[in-house]
Amino acid sequence: MLARAIRRVAYLTGSFRLRSGQTSSFYWDKYRFESQPDLLRAITAELTRLLPAGEFDRLAGLELGGIPLATALSIAIGKPCLFVRKKAKDYGTCQLVEGGYTKGEHVVVVEDVITTAGQVVESVGQMRELGLVIKVVLCVIDRQQGGREKLAAIGCELHSLFTLEELEQLAAQA
Repeated sequence: MLARAIRRVAYLTGSFRLRSGQTSSFYWDKYRFESQPDLLRAITAELTRLLPAGEFDRLAGLELGGIPLATALSIAIGKPCLFVRKKAKDYGTCQLVEGGYTKGEHVVVVEDVITTAGQVVESVGQMRELGLVIKVVLCVIDRQQGGREKLAAIGCELHSLFTLEELEQLAAQA
């Protein structure tokens, strides 16, 4: 089962500081599941089922963990993707959003693990300032620590492959 496979390779215990500043006794190391071709393929297949039924133009992977997921989804469904930096680079094209787009395009944001959604909210705001329309965010794991509510407050639906509670329950099943 996918939940058990993700837990086996990516669930770490110890003391971890999260991006939100919170400290956690466990950590989901998304790079461990994103770097495994078999897991990435299975996760991608499941994420395709969470994509919105309505039309959208592009996927947008957030730096860094959302990028391999968005790329794999792009290949699977044949839609182009964007790569969104945490801050615009200060050389070359100096872009925040890489990959080329047109104002008014509808974009589905792809992220790996969402805790409080601080970076996602910030990135969505920046992409909206550039003229992109974002209403849906996909993630593999929702840690259920306020991210869904923060995204709803800015008009985005969160579709997660697993909530923390679901992942724990599924992984524990024999």
